[in-house]
Amino acid sequence: MRACFTACLLLAAPAFAQEGPSFDCSKAQSSAETLICQDADLARLDRLVAGRYAAALAVIDSLDTGAEQARQTLRAEQRGWIKGRDECWKAEDLRTCVADSYLRREGELVARWMLEEATGIAFWACGGNPANEVVTYFYATELPSVRFERGDSIDTGVLVPTGSGSRYEGSFGRSIWTKGDNAIYRDPDPDGREWDCLLTSNG
Repeated sequence: MRACFTACLLLAAPAFAQEGPSFDCSKAQSSAETLICQDADLARLDRLVAGRYAAALAVIDSLDTGAEQARQTLRAEQRGWIKGRDECWKAEDLRTCVADSYLRREGELVARWMLEEATGIAFWACGGNPANEVVTYFYATELPSVRFERGDSIDTGVLVPTGSGSRYEGSFGRSIWTKGDNAIYRDPDPDGREWDCLLTSNG
């Protein structure tokens, strides 16, 4: 009887491990990590982001040039993100803050490293100038995300609540608010300029 009980525990162990987060809960150091270890859905989000991070590193490993610098940058960004997640103890709602942090991070990783096929690609001519083009790639991450390309710059953003259309916010004030074939694009420059944009093609 004892042997059967032990065998059942051993068989169940991988399932228990799979339901937990990607880190060792016995070494949880922050209130965020402690909560994640107690919350099945947050643990799932942790595994999801850990998988996206590993996938991004795999993409970097396949680069012909610049792999080492990109790897160092990604690792530094991930450490910074973890530090920011752990700052959620300051928030009024710890769980909501932690969940939002994971959802945004998944969107960032997928859009930045194009880990999935985009659900749509849109080309926008902004400010009445076809040369002033913004390209957006949309991704069906758990929190819908976008990849911005304008000239040589690349940024990512996530969907935010709005009364009409779809608004995505990126870094340093960058955003795009789409309404059918029209959009308002905001650039992250010191003046915070906004342009009216017209859809020229999509896919």
